[in-house]
Amino acid sequence: MCLIIFAHKAESHFPLVVAANRDEFFSRPTQPAMFWESEVNKQTILAGKDLLAGGTWLGLSKAGRFSAVTNIRDPSQAEPAPRSRGELTLNFLRGTDSAEDYANSLSESFNHYAGFNLLFGDSKDMFYVNNLENLVHKLEPGIYGLSNDLLNSDWPKINRGREDLKSLLNNGNSLTTDQLIKMMNQREISKDENLPCTGVSLEIERALSSTFIMNTNHGYGTRCSTAIIAREDGEFRFSEQNYDDVGQATERHYYQFLKYS
Repeated sequence: MCLIIFAHKAESHFPLVVAANRDEFFSRPTQPAMFWESEVNKQTILAGKDLLAGGTWLGLSKAGRFSAVTNIRDPSQAEPAPRSRGELTLNFLRGTDSAEDYANSLSESFNHYAGFNLLFGDSKDMFYVNNLENLVHKLEPGIYGLSNDLLNSDWPKINRGREDLKSLLNNGNSLTTDQLIKMMNQREISKDENLPCTGVSLEIERALSSTFIMNTNHGYGTRCSTAIIAREDGEFRFSEQNYDDVGQATERHYYQFLKYS
């Protein structure tokens, strides 16, 4: 997962709104979003699944728990980490501890993973942690953007996404998942003077600067967009649009459910 634009309690009708793109190698085996039951605690989870490592990049539980992860871009980190970052997301979704307790439990395992950003919480509270700062942040109401650096980094696609989501929320309670999916399909490359410097070549920096990343010659790009809308009555709407390796839309999955206590 490489770009998450989200609103946490920024609008009274929608305590949580998420628009996200998963950018990944097209060769990595993946299961599209669907309901599945975790072996631990028998929690019902709505998420895609990384079939290589068994975790997930983003998901919900029927109890109303949300979690998502992105990597922190660090070309110098050559050695593979012992554990997959996707298990951080999955462990929260299938868990029963409060979000705050989960946050406090993570510090002991930070060095087991390559660089990561992790979001987790529910419609009431949202937390952000990463293993660069090794800090726990309880988020205030607002509109946020997260990619492959720290939260709300000054990247063009993050700034653009936050403004776009703000505009959609200002239109009242008519927000749809289709609008969020469309928002994440912007393919414009940022100007060189606005690009971040993350240690990769200028060519790759350009390719990674758009909201939707077209397939590079490394077989990497946006594989799916996900939209989540949580309503104040406990209803969740979840939509996932998948794409092939030339950026054409393929299968679409839509789910709607009421969270249970």
